[in-house]
Amino acid sequence: MIGGKKKCIGLIFGGESNEHEISISSAKTVFQAFNSETNKQRFIVKAFYISKFGNWLDSDLSEKILVTEIENNTTKKQETFNQKKINFLDGIKFQDVDVWFPLLHGFNGEDGSIHGLLRFTKKPLVGSEIIGSSIGMDKISMKTIFSNLKLPQVNYLVFQNEDLNDEEVKNKLINEIEEKLNFPIFVKPSNSGSSLGISKVINESEILQALEKARGIDPRILVEEGLEVREIECGIIGKSKLITSEIGEVKYESDWYDYNSKYHSNNKIIIPAEIDSKITKEIKEIAIKSCRALNIFGFARVDFFIEKSSNKIFINEINTIPGFTKNSMFPMLWEASGLKIEQLVAKLVDISLDL
Repeated sequence: MIGGKKKCIGLIFGGESNEHEISISSAKTVFQAFNSETNKQRFIVKAFYISKFGNWLDSDLSEKILVTEIENNTTKKQETFNQKKINFLDGIKFQDVDVWFPLLHGFNGEDGSIHGLLRFTKKPLVGSEIIGSSIGMDKISMKTIFSNLKLPQVNYLVFQNEDLNDEEVKNKLINEIEEKLNFPIFVKPSNSGSSLGISKVINESEILQALEKARGIDPRILVEEGLEVREIECGIIGKSKLITSEIGEVKYESDWYDYNSKYHSNNKIIIPAEIDSKITKEIKEIAIKSCRALNIFGFARVDFFIEKSSNKIFINEINTIPGFTKNSMFPMLWEASGLKIEQLVAKLVDISLDL
């Protein structure tokens, strides 16, 4: 036991983003891991649930959601919770927290928002700080930095705050996509996760609908050239020194790795991935270099493509709060690397404390 007493972990989950339910699933896994026989000797957990309306529940109600004593949708009745308070954290007993563990996927969480709020508590947190989280969430900013570092990426275009109701603008965007990229293409909102808002487009007639779908989530849109690729992922943990996990590959039956295939399909996970040792080494080097460039540390998952025809490596993106659900790759990668989920969550706390 470190420091002679148990460390109180403030587990924050839920949130207003479109990944609310995924956050709850991740938090349940992490909560169970902290309550393993070994970890109970070192840690206690205070849970803090944020509803879809942005309201915080106290730790007793929050814990009941994690142990499924109540359904999280009952919190719809809490719409007025804290609305009359000047400080929306009034009544939330978080003073005993020693280390924060935010598991808010998507906006108002993974984008650095929660990290900025928690800074005012002057307590350490698991994961990156504000800048790394913000850049890691924004695909356009991330890819711009990758380009400056000359890291290998698929061809892409960026459209920011374009008026899709303007016929001239629409035609301009469609023409630029057709001229500069080869089909199929992927149209993505700059800020989103779990493949939400993303469309695979195979011809010109589908472009506008895909742009509108992405713009419904974010007015800043990324359009990428689609290749025949393998989906490769690498876990990162550490602070002053970053450590890489085994490399994993996801083989999916769907046309592409969309939301349903991530969370509702029986994908084949291969860890370690069946790739050449030279490629493995290069992927790990790029993973560390990219995280360092974006000031990402604590824990993250770096996603890559390997083109099937050429074996070329392309970095795709970095996830600063990867999932901990039963289908999530991040804990699988580390279990294959020798850290079971109970050991992994404890290690992440130790990293945040520089132990």
